Amino acid sequence: MTSNADSPLILVDGSSYLFRAYHSPPHLTNSRGEATGAIYGVVNMLKSLLRQYKPTQMAVVFDAKGPTFRNEMYSEYKANRIAMPDDLRSQIEPLHKIIKAMGLPLICISGVEADDVIGTLAKQATAVGRDMLISTGDKDMAQLVNQHVTLINTMTNTILQPDSVVEKFGVTPEQIIDYLALMGDKSDNIPGLPGVGEKTAVALLQGMGSIDAIYQQLDKVATLSFRGAKTMKAKLVEFKDQLELSLQLATIKLDVELPVTLNDLTITEVDTASLTALYQECEFNRWLKEILSAAPDEVITENTPAELVANEITAAEPRITDYQTVLTQADFAVMLDALRQSELTAFDTETTSLDYMLAELVGLSVATSVDKAWYVPVAHDYIGAPEQLDRDWVLQQLAFWLESDDFAKVGQNLKYDQSVLARYNIQLKGIKFDTMLESYVLNSVAGRHDMDSLALKHLGKKTVSFEEIAGKGAKQLTFNQIELEQAAVYAAEDADITLQLHQALWPQLQQQPQLVEVLQQIEMPLVDVLSRMERHGVLIDAKLLQTQSKQIAERLATLEQQAYEQAGSTFNLASPKQLQEILFNQMQLPVLKKTPTGAPSTAEDVLAELALEYEFPKLITEHRGLSKLKSTYTDKLPKMQHPLSGRVHTSYHQAVTATGRLSSTDPNLQNIPIRTEEGRRIRQAFIAPKNKQIVAVDYSQIELRIMAHLSQDKALLEAFAQGRDIHSATAAEVFGVSLEQVTTDQRRSAKAVNFGLIYGMSAFGLAKQLGVSRAEAQHYVDRYFERFPGVLDYMDRTRKQAHEQGYVETIFGRRLYLPEITAKNMARKKAAERAAINAPMQGTAADIIKKAMIIVDNWLQQQNDDSVSMIMQVHDELVFEVDSDKVDQVKQQLVDLMATAANLDVPLVAEAGHGDNWDQAH
Repeated sequence: MTSNADSPLILVDGSSYLFRAYHSPPHLTNSRGEATGAIYGVVNMLKSLLRQYKPTQMAVVFDAKGPTFRNEMYSEYKANRIAMPDDLRSQIEPLHKIIKAMGLPLICISGVEADDVIGTLAKQATAVGRDMLISTGDKDMAQLVNQHVTLINTMTNTILQPDSVVEKFGVTPEQIIDYLALMGDKSDNIPGLPGVGEKTAVALLQGMGSIDAIYQQLDKVATLSFRGAKTMKAKLVEFKDQLELSLQLATIKLDVELPVTLNDLTITEVDTASLTALYQECEFNRWLKEILSAAPDEVITENTPAELVANEITAAEPRITDYQTVLTQADFAVMLDALRQSELTAFDTETTSLDYMLAELVGLSVATSVDKAWYVPVAHDYIGAPEQLDRDWVLQQLAFWLESDDFAKVGQNLKYDQSVLARYNIQLKGIKFDTMLESYVLNSVAGRHDMDSLALKHLGKKTVSFEEIAGKGAKQLTFNQIELEQAAVYAAEDADITLQLHQALWPQLQQQPQLVEVLQQIEMPLVDVLSRMERHGVLIDAKLLQTQSKQIAERLATLEQQAYEQAGSTFNLASPKQLQEILFNQMQLPVLKKTPTGAPSTAEDVLAELALEYEFPKLITEHRGLSKLKSTYTDKLPKMQHPLSGRVHTSYHQAVTATGRLSSTDPNLQNIPIRTEEGRRIRQAFIAPKNKQIVAVDYSQIELRIMAHLSQDKALLEAFAQGRDIHSATAAEVFGVSLEQVTTDQRRSAKAVNFGLIYGMSAFGLAKQLGVSRAEAQHYVDRYFERFPGVLDYMDRTRKQAHEQGYVETIFGRRLYLPEITAKNMARKKAAERAAINAPMQGTAADIIKKAMIIVDNWLQQQNDDSVSMIMQVHDELVFEVDSDKVDQVKQQLVDLMATAANLDVPLVAEAGHGDNWDQAH
C-alpha cells in the first residue's frame, strides 16, 4: 500500500464490532449452513476504513480467550453475560485469517481486554504526538480521547473528539471513567453507585469535578440541583468501597506489556491467494470478484472450493489461452475439423438482445478443450469492423453439427441459444449438459447459478463481465457494436469457462447417481420442451385487459377515498412511513412485527393479519392487491404482445426456486391469483385462437397424494384408493362423524388443516385462518394426528433426517439443502424445519409436472401436427391450445398421459377442462 504520512494510525476494536456485526442484519450463511454474517460485517467495516483513510498503519485488536485481571479483581465481572453463541464462535478463526490475509496486523493479549491493548497503544501514540483513530462502538473508549486520539463508530458514522465527548455525554474525556463508575454497567456487571443513572452522574461530575473531589467535599453534594441530592451523601458513604471497585473496573489499563511497538503496526501486502480461498469458503462473491479483478494471474487455480485450504494454496503461473477469431473460410475449416473430433464441445451464442424472440445472432463460440476456443463473428457492424463470414453461410456449414445428436454439446442456459437458433430455422440438438442446470441440481440453494458466479465459486476465476466491454445504462452497447478485439475474448472465454465448469461440476454429480438421474431424466429433456412453449406463446385479449384496468382504477379510487375518510386526511397509500404513522400512532393498532431498523412493519403479512380484525388495514390490503394486479397484468400484458407473433412470450426458469418448481418472468404466469375474482378475470384474457379451444389439465390434490405416499398413513392411503373426497374424509375423521354427515364448514376446516400441515402452519395460524380459538385449532390438529398417525411420523422422521443430513429429498432423488436447519436462531431453525417437511412434497410435485411435460411433449412430437400445442405451465397445471373438433379426444389423452408421470402408492389423478379462455377451462 502506498505511504500516506498524513493518515492516522488506525486501531480497530475487533471484539466490539464482532458482537455488533453478529446481531445486525444480514444474518448470512454460506451454502454449507456455516454462519458468515459477523465476518462479513467486520470485514466490510475494515474495507470501508481502508478506502476512506488510506492508512499505512492499522491494527485490529481482539479480546483473547480466558479471564482477565478484572475477573481476578472482581469475580462477578461480566458474570451475567451469556456464553458466546456457537455460530459466533465458529466465525472467529476464519475472521482472524481474513484479517491477516488482508495484510492487517492482528493483536490478542491474554489476561487483558482489547480496550487495554488499544489504551496502551493510544498512550504511546499520544506521547510521541502521533494521531490515532480508534474504530469502536464501545462508549468506555471515550476516556482515551484527547487532541491526538479520536473515536469513530462506523456503524453509526459518528466521530468523538474532546468537544463531541462533552456534547454526547455531558462530561469531558477525563471524567468518563468517573462517569462510568458512578453509573455502573449492567452488560459488564460493574456495580456502580445504586440509583445513579446518566443524569445524576453528569450532575455530580459537573457540580463536583470528579469522584475524588466528591469525597473531599461530601457535604457540598446536598447543595447540587439534581433530584435526590440531599440523600446522596449517605449513599456515597455506604457504597464507597463498591464505587472504588467500579472505578478500577472501568479504568482502561494503559501499561500492558505488548509484543509489538507502534512501528510494527504497518499494513503489509495482501496475501491474495489466501484471501481468495477464504472469500470462496465464506462465499463472499462480490469481494472475490474484486480481488480476482485486481490480480487475476496470481490466484487462478485448478482446485475446487473443498480443496482451497488457505494456508496451503500457492500462486499459479498465468494461464495461456488459445482463443482464435475465425474470419476466413480456411480458419473456419480448421475449427470444423476440431468440432468433428471433439467428444464434448462447449457452445454459446452472442446476440443483440436478451429477448429470445427478437435477438439477432452476432456470433458463435465453441471450446473443444480447456483454454482452446474459437469465436466466429457474423454481424459486428460498427464503423471499421473487419470483414466477417456471412451468417447464413456459417449456419449452413454448421447445420450438420448443430442439428445432430451425434455431437455432444454443453452450454450455460442452452435454452436461450436453442430459441435464438430456431429463428434461423436451426434446431439445436445434442444438448448433453447445461452447467446452469448441473449446478442447480447439485445444490439449488448454494447461490446463484449464472456463469460468472459459478466461475468464481468453482474455478476461482473472475470472468470478463458484459458491462466491462459494453458499458452500463442507456449508453450500453449491443454486442454487434462491440469491437471485435474485445468481443472475441469475451465470447471465447464464455465457451471455455463453460467447459471448465462442466469438468468441475459433473464429477460432483456423479458421486450422487440419483442427482445424475434428476439431471438427465428431468431437467435436460425439459430444455427442448420449454423452448418450444416459450416460442409458441399465448394469445391475449388486450381490449378486455384495458377494460379491466379501467374497472380496477375505479375501485382503487373508491378504496383510496374510504381510506382517507378513516384516516381523517389524505395520504400516500404506498408510503410505509405514512402508514406506520396512521396505523400505529394515530389508530394505535397492535405492532405485530418490526423492521430491521426497529420501526413497526407494514409488510403484506402484517397487514393481512391486522385485516382480520380491523377495517383500515383491510382497505390497504385490498388496495395493494389491486394495484399490483393492475400494474403487473392488466396494464402491462397488452404492452407485452410481441411485434412479430402478436402473442405474449414468457420466459421459464429452471434454476431459480429452491424446490425444483419452474418460475416465469415477463410475464410471471405463476403469480396470477386464482382465489380472487379479479385474478380469475385476468385469466379470461388468455384466449384461444379461432377454431381452437383452451384445454387446462391439472393434478387433483397432488401434494396431499404425495403426502399419503411419503407418510404411508393407512387412513390416507385408503381414502385416496377409494376415491373419496379427501377433505370430507379428513373432516369425518377429525370431527368424528360419518362421511355423509360432514358439513360444508367442517370440510372447509379440514381443508385448512390438510394444507396447513403441509406448509407447516401452527395452531395459532390455523386459528386465525378459521376464525376459531387457538385451543380449538389445537384440538383439530391433535385429532388429525390421532386419526392420521403416519403423517406425524413422517414429519418427525423428516425433521430428524434434515438435522442429520442437512438436506431432504423428493421421491425422485432431488435434494433440497437446508443451511439454516442447525441455526442457533430458533425462528430460522423452525422455518428450516417447516421447509424440510414441505420440500419433499412440493419438490416431488414439481418433478411430476416436469415429467408430465416431457411425456406430453414426446406425444405431441409424434403427432407431428399443430392441432395441439402446449402453451403454459402454472404450478400443477398444463395449458394447451387444441383444435375445437379434437377437444374431447385430446382431453382424455392428456389426462391419461399425465397420470403416468409417477408411480405412487395412491392414484395420480389429472382433471381437464376446456373453454374459449383460460378461466373457462380451469
